[in-house]
Amino acid sequence: MNRFKFALQGIDALLRKDFHFAVHLLIAFIVAAAGFLFRLDTVEWLFIISAIFIVLISEILNTSIEYTVDLVTGEVHTLAKCAKDTSALAVLLAAIYASITGMIIFIPKIIGFFA
Repeated sequence: MNRFKFALQGIDALLRKDFHFAVHLLIAFIVAAAGFLFRLDTVEWLFIISAIFIVLISEILNTSIEYTVDLVTGEVHTLAKCAKDTSALAVLLAAIYASITGMIIFIPKIIGFFA
């Protein structure tokens, strides 16, 4: 039962201290609302949900790495910077994947809506 408690505390910490996670979560809700609006089929939902979770998980891991690096070293260190930069790159790649996935799914639906 404590595992759920700790996970909920992790969500609370992310929402209070990591603006980027809150932004990703807001975008996820907007995309989900668009999915309902455009009546995505099962396969489209699977891609959208996977893209959303990949971005959120990447942001959580990025934040965890940043917290850990900050805990271990108080000064600027080349390896610490590399750890933070590469974990940020993981989030960027996840966001690019999610954006491309969203465009592939939603652009034809948007065009069809106005056609």
